[in-house]
Amino acid sequence: MENHDPRQIEIETYDYALPEERIAKYPLEERDASRLLIHRNGVIHETEFHALPEWLDPNTVLVFNNTRVIHARMRFRTEQGSDIEIFCLEPLSPADYQQSFSALQTVTWKTLIGNNRKWKGGALHIHVQSPTGATTLYAERLGRCEDAFEVRFSWEGTLAFGEVLHYAGLIPLPPYLHRESTTLDEDRYQTVYAAEAGSVAAPTAGLHFTERVLEKLQQQGVQTLYLTLHVGAGTFKPVSGGPLANHHMHQEQWYIGRETLEALQIALGEGKTVVAVGTTSMRVLESLFWAGMQLTLSPDTSLPTHFTIDQWAPYQENIPALRPEAAIEKLLQAMDAAQRNTLEGNTQLLIAPGYSLKIAGGLITNFHQPKSTLLLLVAAIIGQRWKTVYQYALENGFRFLSYGDSSLLLP
Repeated sequence: MENHDPRQIEIETYDYALPEERIAKYPLEERDASRLLIHRNGVIHETEFHALPEWLDPNTVLVFNNTRVIHARMRFRTEQGSDIEIFCLEPLSPADYQQSFSALQTVTWKTLIGNNRKWKGGALHIHVQSPTGATTLYAERLGRCEDAFEVRFSWEGTLAFGEVLHYAGLIPLPPYLHRESTTLDEDRYQTVYAAEAGSVAAPTAGLHFTERVLEKLQQQGVQTLYLTLHVGAGTFKPVSGGPLANHHMHQEQWYIGRETLEALQIALGEGKTVVAVGTTSMRVLESLFWAGMQLTLSPDTSLPTHFTIDQWAPYQENIPALRPEAAIEKLLQAMDAAQRNTLEGNTQLLIAPGYSLKIAGGLITNFHQPKSTLLLLVAAIIGQRWKTVYQYALENGFRFLSYGDSSLLLP
């Protein structure tokens, strides 16, 4: 099924009234006690999240994003006494997350700087104490970097930058929570399966999962797979007014291993339903298809293992038909040729009404902000029924946004 260009969509048509009191400021005491809205065959049902396995067919494959939220917010003070907050967005040198976290002397990151005008120049510093050692962390502003700043961090001793950041920084809660992070958030703004450090926001659809739910899924015969997308601060970027063509989609890094790709290919070939746990997993799954399409369309015989997916890639004219299994086969061939076990890339993919799902066949997700790209993604899956779903959630006491309740959306 072909995609229809969404560039003329007016974001104002994806607005709804979200009262402040419906935004969940704190998580529930039990992760899987949150409510679950199910939209299937155009009908709405509701239950509690721990009952999710009972609503999934055994021929379902759940795909999780195993990224881990980093302590991205660090607070410094100038000699004049002004407070400066540095919010780490993504590594620049080295650009690889794991290499940056493993670095022992200096790294450079793209950052946001709070109270930047009060930082007149020179290096800022803070003392960092960890169970394995102490150091002084220095921050030097190098200049502008797109809509942010380039900052070089340096320190001495045996601590890796990942450890320095962990003990120097704070968990970066979403701005709409309007509160400081607490010790509670250290655990609860992290999925139970978080493994790969790099996100500045949690893949919140996964926050409801517990070991109990994962075990029940396994008993049901539901397959679980993991990939990584490091969630950036751009996930909170509002869509500007006017047509969607004016919106510049944020870019995020993703990684997927050979075993996961092979399992996906087999599942699709067997006709299983692939359900993305969260919009981030959805964007990676669909980006895999467009990475395979890049290989299909490219005259270059050298096969890359790093892909950049443009936000408008699906909406070009004269795109040939390609089965999802064939797209994944192309990617596996590229990995074989490069003798790599991990595929990686950046994605700006914008999934909006007019988009036809290629690999994913459903979504588990929280309830999103009005006029957001995340709400557009929901509408791409269930069409104008998004209004019915959100109205139902508002009228029936569901909690919204990151610490809110969940939904299972099947086209």
